[in-house]
Amino acid sequence: MTQQSIEPDATAATGHPAPVPAAHPATTATTAQDAGAGSRPPAGRSWLDRYFHISDRGSTVAREVRGGITTFMAMCYILLLNPLILATPDVDGNALAPSGVVTATAFAAALTTLLMGFFGKVPLALAAGLNVSAALTAQVVPHMTWPQAMGMCVVYGAVIMLLVVTGLRERVMNAIPPALKHAITMGIGMFVALLGLVKAGFVGKGGGGPVQLGPGGELAGWPVLFFCVTLLLIFMLQARKVPGAILIGIAAGTLLAVTVSKAGALTDKDWGGVAPALHGSAVAAPDFGLFGQVEFGGWERIGALSVGLIVFTLVLAGFFDAMATVIGVGTEAGLADERGRMPGLSKALFVDGAGGAIGGVAGASGQTVFIESASGVGEGARTGLSSVVTGLFFAACLFFTPLTRLVPAQVAAAALVVIGSMMMSTAKHVDWSDRSVSVPVFLTMALMPFTYSITAGVGAGVIAYSAIKAAQGRWREVGAFMWGLTAVFLVYFCLHPIEHWLGVK
Repeated sequence: MTQQSIEPDATAATGHPAPVPAAHPATTATTAQDAGAGSRPPAGRSWLDRYFHISDRGSTVAREVRGGITTFMAMCYILLLNPLILATPDVDGNALAPSGVVTATAFAAALTTLLMGFFGKVPLALAAGLNVSAALTAQVVPHMTWPQAMGMCVVYGAVIMLLVVTGLRERVMNAIPPALKHAITMGIGMFVALLGLVKAGFVGKGGGGPVQLGPGGELAGWPVLFFCVTLLLIFMLQARKVPGAILIGIAAGTLLAVTVSKAGALTDKDWGGVAPALHGSAVAAPDFGLFGQVEFGGWERIGALSVGLIVFTLVLAGFFDAMATVIGVGTEAGLADERGRMPGLSKALFVDGAGGAIGGVAGASGQTVFIESASGVGEGARTGLSSVVTGLFFAACLFFTPLTRLVPAQVAAAALVVIGSMMMSTAKHVDWSDRSVSVPVFLTMALMPFTYSITAGVGAGVIAYSAIKAAQGRWREVGAFMWGLTAVFLVYFCLHPIEHWLGVK
């Protein structure tokens, strides 16, 4: 996932937002060997205990296993949602095979989460970021092929790894005003929610206006009804603070849809595609057809500036949320101190950056840390062993991809709306009475869904922020990095008249 900000100046904007509980009072540590509260390590510890520092962090193998399973149950919905978002045809009209996307999603999640467990040794799980997938769908594939889009994931992942290695990641993150970080989170949340509403058939192209309710000004058909029921059920479960509310809601909605479809003899036409059904065995060999389908060409179609902005957009989509999520979950686990320092922080951020490249090579889009990792921490997870457990469960899902065909797209789309609504919770950190803050925030979050462009929303927010600060005589507060971004986005928005003036087009 999806993610929510942990501190007032930190943004967590993945497709997987969920509040992180307040940190438990604990004595934090600064090394992996003595991190976390706990008694003196007993003699004769197993290799597993020594490698993951289980006793050092006051945990047990049973707790780690339980926490890993809980985290998997909280985030396995990504196996349904990521194929739904990536179903958009590319510039050549080619679409990704659904079975291939499910396999790629499970494989990339398993590999990156196992890397986090063995290398980072912290209780964090990764999977395809819905915000990154949404950016690919809206910004990249209308101009590139899917292999080229996955190549952009590899590029943005390499950029993030370079920023981590050089120590620039935190500096760049601090250069972006907190209000714009929150705006990016909310804007992507509204964008993801719009995707869900459109894919469910709740919102359609308008006759007298740009959009309208349903395909003809009204809700029609059984599938949209199943969407509404699933959406309300998830919201009610969340209001009751039921663990795994999204997964339970999707399962219940699927069961209802399959039952009614069988009883009412609903056809593929009634479903607007394929009726939910399990054809053959629930177990099948993984479809690795998308693995390695990566290209780095096609940039001449859109120009160097557009390529740079796309990479920047993907970095934004998977950049700010990861650090806030890592620190937030680490604090909940008692591993981070008051300054956000925790054992293995640089390794965790490096694995998160590598997830972009791994997801691109696998064909699943960029991988990022999920805030749902906090659910496993709540069950007692404190070490990388829990991540290993979560990764193994994702690996097992490689052989159960036929089960995903049971879930109607309209039912899965309800989770997108839920996640979008959760990402709006960062609005509480915005000072709406300050126009130098509220106007850039509004433009950022509104223009993303209204223009169907994440880049346009970010650009408008950056320009408005710099312009208003300058008008107030506070231009020094903007900073050199933000002024540089302002110049880039001014060129982006004025590119057409500039090209016309220069006679390029």
